[in-house]
Amino acid sequence: MCSILCSKLGWENKVEAKTTMSTSEYKKLGYNKKMLLNYVPVYVMLPLGVVSPKNSFKDEEGTRMQLQKLKEAGVDGIMVDVWWGIIESKGPKQYDWKAYRRLFQVVQECGLKIQAIMSFHQCGGNVGDIVFIPLPQWVLDVAKSNPDIFYTNLSGVRNPEYLSLGVDNEPLFGGRTPIQIYSDFMKSFRENMSEFFKAGTIVDIEVGTGPAGELRYPSYPETQGWSFPGIGEFQCYDKYLAEDFKKAATEAGHSEWELPTDAGKYNDTPEETDFFRRNGTYKTDKGIFFLTWYSTKLILHGDQILEEANKAFRGCKLKLAVKVSGIHWWFNYHCHAAELTAGYYNLYGTRDGYRPIARMLTRHNAILNFTCLEMRNTEQPAEACSDPQGLVRQVLSDAWKESIKVAGENALPRYDSTAYNQILLNARPNGLNKKGAPALKMFGFTYLRVSDDLLEKNNYKIFKKFVKRMHANQKYCPDPEKYGNLIDPLGPSKPRIPIDDLMDATKPTEPFEFDQKTDMSVDGSLSAFVAKLNCFMPCLF
Repeated sequence: MCSILCSKLGWENKVEAKTTMSTSEYKKLGYNKKMLLNYVPVYVMLPLGVVSPKNSFKDEEGTRMQLQKLKEAGVDGIMVDVWWGIIESKGPKQYDWKAYRRLFQVVQECGLKIQAIMSFHQCGGNVGDIVFIPLPQWVLDVAKSNPDIFYTNLSGVRNPEYLSLGVDNEPLFGGRTPIQIYSDFMKSFRENMSEFFKAGTIVDIEVGTGPAGELRYPSYPETQGWSFPGIGEFQCYDKYLAEDFKKAATEAGHSEWELPTDAGKYNDTPEETDFFRRNGTYKTDKGIFFLTWYSTKLILHGDQILEEANKAFRGCKLKLAVKVSGIHWWFNYHCHAAELTAGYYNLYGTRDGYRPIARMLTRHNAILNFTCLEMRNTEQPAEACSDPQGLVRQVLSDAWKESIKVAGENALPRYDSTAYNQILLNARPNGLNKKGAPALKMFGFTYLRVSDDLLEKNNYKIFKKFVKRMHANQKYCPDPEKYGNLIDPLGPSKPRIPIDDLMDATKPTEPFEFDQKTDMSVDGSLSAFVAKLNCFMPCLF
């Protein structure tokens, strides 16, 4: 039924193999031609410190062994952070790519493809960060005399994870703006990695646009005492964003409006604040204006960086991507407080906060990469008012309705069949289509992350089965075009989308129906049973 509805509304996931090969020719290669169109490629993130903070690729032998195990499991490729704080650490435009070049050579030798993240954020301070990689010192030096280059909360606490979007176009760094710095970095990456682009090894550039590489504000930093399921805090009190808001409010005829002072602290609940409580400030004209401004600034920030990425990689045969955070706590509460502080102005039944992001991405033909695909509602504590399944369904539906590609990740390492089955469901929400491409199918999935635990005997067995199921029980296919993932040379970005058109996308629509469970379960084997027994990780996030 969902497939029929998608087709009638023009929202079907247009997937077709760009090939003249016959069904019999596919069969000779070991594939079922129609089933292959259900194939979802699987990538695996490399360790955060695979290239050390000192810019060395020390454990080449250990990394090669991990890559070979991933290849044996049928994995399509890897994802890796390319850290600004490592590459340009010696000074402005002093790039050192040697360690990454050697890493990419090893990956290529192992027959794997690469998703490269342009990581313009600090490593350290987010869930799972076990390595500390700050922003370049010459950037931090600017903050000594001008701390407003960083996101700031109401109490005046700065966050050095990522430069405030308020300074995007301020020439504060030796005459360059952050947007120019990001652009120069990406151009240097292309120039120094040209052989990997030409060989088709690099297939995806995920452009970092905020903390943890995600398009959001740093509203829930553990380094400042936040803990789950706190609502977080707005991060717009640096002088640049404060001045921008005041200017916008004045132009709207409300020079008396100020930034919120009643939105609480990191670990508050909504009802402990005047802003988020029922019939609170967020429902007033002032609150609506602020939230619209706050969320729109974030979208325009991502749009501007993507435009520079498009210029840097134009002509390369690859996809651009942006990561959106899966903030699932308080999703089932009237105000969606945790999403709002992060910059996602999303209110159930009255305002869609994710489709405007998806619409912006259409301009660049970019992929929306979403997190928390492994999570189930039953795993979350009741007091968090959490709904990861509903959130995933909304965001994926929004992207598909805008006719862009969707990719995804798990938020935390999981090795059990329950998590894998949930990912499989989200990858093909209405199951396999034995007659060809399903109406809804993800463009790819990236598993977080390779480790000794993942490669442990029983965990590895079930992971291999998961990869096989993601591939629709087809063997590894090295040619994305055969399973409908067409990757053409990157063309220019389309004209900028008017703000009114972005705002039009906030009108809520019903998400697509998802099946209750996957039709490609990994259950039924001894390895799956053992993995399930051993999975005692509390899923609190």
